[in-house]
Amino acid sequence: MAIFITGSTGYLGSYVVAGLLTGHRDQLNLLVRAKTEREARERLWTSLQLHFEFPEFREHLDTRVCIFRGDLTGERFGLSDDDYHKLVDTTDSLIHCAASLNRKSEKQCLNVNLRGTLEVIQLARRAQDRHGLRRYSHVSTVAVAGKRKNEVVGEDNAIDWERSDYDPYARTKKFCEHMANRLLPDVPKTIFRPAIVLGDSQRAETSQFDMVRAFHVLARLPVLPLRPHDRIDIVPANYVGRAIVTIHQKDAPDHGIYHLSSGTGSQTYAELTEAIAQVGGMRRPLFWPWLGKPFSSTVSWAADRGGTLGHVASLLKVFWPYLDWNTVFDNSRVIAELGEAPAKFSTYAAPLLKFSRDNQFRYPARPWPRNAYSEKIAVAGGASA
Repeated sequence: MAIFITGSTGYLGSYVVAGLLTGHRDQLNLLVRAKTEREARERLWTSLQLHFEFPEFREHLDTRVCIFRGDLTGERFGLSDDDYHKLVDTTDSLIHCAASLNRKSEKQCLNVNLRGTLEVIQLARRAQDRHGLRRYSHVSTVAVAGKRKNEVVGEDNAIDWERSDYDPYARTKKFCEHMANRLLPDVPKTIFRPAIVLGDSQRAETSQFDMVRAFHVLARLPVLPLRPHDRIDIVPANYVGRAIVTIHQKDAPDHGIYHLSSGTGSQTYAELTEAIAQVGGMRRPLFWPWLGKPFSSTVSWAADRGGTLGHVASLLKVFWPYLDWNTVFDNSRVIAELGEAPAKFSTYAAPLLKFSRDNQFRYPARPWPRNAYSEKIAVAGGASA
């Protein structure tokens, strides 16, 4: 039997897959969008080279990974009948990581987040009815809490259906949780809600740059339109990945919902800028919070202008509500499960920013080695998308 994982070629999904491959013995069923088996393997290599050298990756791929080539939003993922039945029959538990993070496009969020999650839930339903499921784990977001201000939010009171949402991403992820709870009432479930996932506390490398680029811009401004003592809830990807893997693999987790966040340990803007300035030899910015509304208006104007400036402005526009809300998410549950709190962003922000700037905010991915295809490759089953 195997763990079915969506989003394995994504940033956070790569941490989940790597954690399972290195710390556990389960077989993995991975849904990968690709037209050929070669393309699927190369996409996995691009994602997982953050965690493995090629020989170790290849060994895992050949012995413990079954690739199902399909599309999250297609009926039965676009798999053939034989491959879909194989997926149902061999799946013992599920971790649904895949999602559209496009906070501006309601169409894309509806398509990927809602339709895709419904397909995953239908797979879980069929597996449960066929042979029983050990667990369904759903990776959501703290943004399901909706518009907040100056709060510490707990897991059980985060969702308030009367509260407005910041964007289509938050709205659709909230409904995805609702679908899982209503359609899988008899399946053990765990909901994971990461806060702002930014970088890795144990390495400078990252392959996800949108939020990093936004912080890069803010770090270079001489004046910040923020309140210096507001807190921002940032958590490293390695902590989030370890939490998902550890709790998913437990026989009986203590809770059904976990905030994967920094909680009340979240740092203030003053603390973060002080740390970054000291390490990077930069001047500390001034804080003029009264500039918040003019800044937001200027960013919205620039976001419509295109080019590099427009791209950067669009990132700031998307993330601005999350920078300005001064809300953190209680993480006492995950700390109790893991026995430690996440590393503070200030301890790894400088090397993360340096790596990103040095590589022009692009991950220097290594290609699949030339001679690898001349060797015999034991490829797990798949079907055309």
